[in-house]
Amino acid sequence: MGRGKLLATAGTAIAAVAALLGTATPANAAIHQCQRSGSWIPCTTVTGIDPGSYLLVRRGPGYGYDSIEAAYSRLYNGNEVGLSCWTLGDGAYDNANYRYWMSIELPNSRWGYVNDWYLNTGNPDVWKQQIRQCPS
Repeated sequence: MGRGKLLATAGTAIAAVAALLGTATPANAAIHQCQRSGSWIPCTTVTGIDPGSYLLVRRGPGYGYDSIEAAYSRLYNGNEVGLSCWTLGDGAYDNANYRYWMSIELPNSRWGYVNDWYLNTGNPDVWKQQIRQCPS
């Protein structure tokens, strides 16, 4: 069996397993299911952070809010976060017009907010169908 055929077969097998489990593979989906606080919720990963930098988790949807406890406040590319709900706040540093913030849950049961610009959630028109808007 040629290398291309073997890779195609492995990819098909992974897709079949994902279909049986009712989830998409993380490589194929921006939002996937993960377990937080004993429940399955939508999750995604941090992306677009410059090397040597981090994304600061804040207590509210804006840069004027303090960060959560220092030991839990820094996220790096590839870190997984649970997605609780979305709201509007300050524009992203890299795109002032992008004002979507996600209320996130971390694996250690800590909560906070980050600008969605730095999450691998995809297009708001799509994720708004999966993530509820935060109560006002």
